Amino acid sequence: MDRRQFLGTTAAGFAAAAVLPPPQADSAIRDLCLHALDAAKAAGAGYADVRIGRNRSQSVATRERRVTGANESETYGCGVRVLVDGAWGFAASRELTRDAVAHIARSAVAQARANRRATRRPVVLAPVDPVADGRWQSPIEVDPFKVPIEDKIDLLLRANEAALAVPGARFVNSSMAFFLQEKTYASTDDVFTVQHIYRCLPQMSVTAVDPRAGDFQSRNSAEIAPMGLGYEWVTRADLIGNAPRWAEEAVQKLSAKSVEAGSYDLVLDPHHLFLTIHESIAHPTELDRVLGYEANYAGTSFAAPPEAVLGKLKYGPEFMQVQGDRAQPGSLSACGWDDDGVAPETYRLIRNGILVDYQTTRDQVEWIRPYTGRTRSHGCSYAESWADVQFQRMPNISLLPGERDLDVDDLIAATDRGIYIIGRGSYSIDQQRYNFQFGGQVFYEISGGKIVGMLKDVAYQARTTDFWNSLDLLGGPRSYTLNGSFNDGKGQPSQSNAVSHGCPPARFHSVNVINTGRYRG
Repeated sequence: MDRRQFLGTTAAGFAAAAVLPPPQADSAIRDLCLHALDAAKAAGAGYADVRIGRNRSQSVATRERRVTGANESETYGCGVRVLVDGAWGFAASRELTRDAVAHIARSAVAQARANRRATRRPVVLAPVDPVADGRWQSPIEVDPFKVPIEDKIDLLLRANEAALAVPGARFVNSSMAFFLQEKTYASTDDVFTVQHIYRCLPQMSVTAVDPRAGDFQSRNSAEIAPMGLGYEWVTRADLIGNAPRWAEEAVQKLSAKSVEAGSYDLVLDPHHLFLTIHESIAHPTELDRVLGYEANYAGTSFAAPPEAVLGKLKYGPEFMQVQGDRAQPGSLSACGWDDDGVAPETYRLIRNGILVDYQTTRDQVEWIRPYTGRTRSHGCSYAESWADVQFQRMPNISLLPGERDLDVDDLIAATDRGIYIIGRGSYSIDQQRYNFQFGGQVFYEISGGKIVGMLKDVAYQARTTDFWNSLDLLGGPRSYTLNGSFNDGKGQPSQSNAVSHGCPPARFHSVNVINTGRYRG
């Protein structure tokens, strides 16, 4: 439907969705949390935590001059997790009364007692610091849920027009997505926290068509990362101003030279490299995956077993440093406390090119304490909503910049024969995160330290440790950029989280490049 029709039919629906439950910091919410903990202890729990949460999401999508979809949803409820004799139990309800939270607390205890029969190794929780009344909110400037829906639609449609004004641009899709997670957390370890976590993703994709050759090429807004920010990020993204460039590059891809397969030095832009980091470093260092607990759904990891690889596995060159954190301002994984009530810390997963640690939660620390000497969690516990049990999810995993103040132009100037890759494209990686193939959005041929033209049909293949050990140049601090994934799935039943990956541009020596184009004989 067009803009006028859409606004006429949806205004009432969005107004109804704006009816909000009590604030998370309301004294009645705190009372429900404490009542649930008391009920769990009275039923026999040795430990208990409770999360009362509200998830709110909104999305708007357009295509050319039409609104193609809009959604606003909200869930609100309570989840209680308990330990009984080293076994977990969990129960949840959308009813927020004293009787209801006491009932789910007792149900969680009953489930934990049943789970004891299948427990091979009793859960041991790492210590946590008490928090009497913790508060944290994403550093937003403009609440996206307070911006009128008609303003969002108007911006998207104007951006579409700007893209369609470029000759050869045929189709354009644009959208915005916003997420708010409000949660109050309390535990029998004397932790009480209230958090408001925002996420924002504006995006666009332009497709150019050559009807004579029967070819089409697309360019998406790879440089516009999802962020843990408010509507100000949509404004800064400048979809309207950037749309003509994306459209022009989509048109240029139609006549770009098809790559000749072979060995090239690759200069990878941060808006491309983040996904390679996500798949080949972040996932392999999830401790539950390393120890086989995710094998059925998400696979395992080549970076195992811990006793054989920690402090020994040469992931990359000596200047390669990889950091885990949930603290970078505006990052998707940023928070004040994880869903174990732990204040996350910044730590190294890879130090001087060597794997030295994994991502952990409170109940995982003991699994690798003999090899790391650590006694505390890194704060990697997360559940996508109050209705889901928390488990290990990755924090921000970032490749730190080099000491020399280089940018992408410096890396290109230092490359004799190579390819510069921007943006994420199709990719695949095996179940152990070892053998992979990555594409991108746009590709430029480098010859003699200069970009000499656009390429297409490019993908590179490698094994994880071979690839990272071919890293020979890193951008410096001023070239460090955040990008990330708005939805990253894991677990059974599946849950989704959001995570950022920071990095500078980087160069990799002699990587195998294949041609992905179809035969046109």
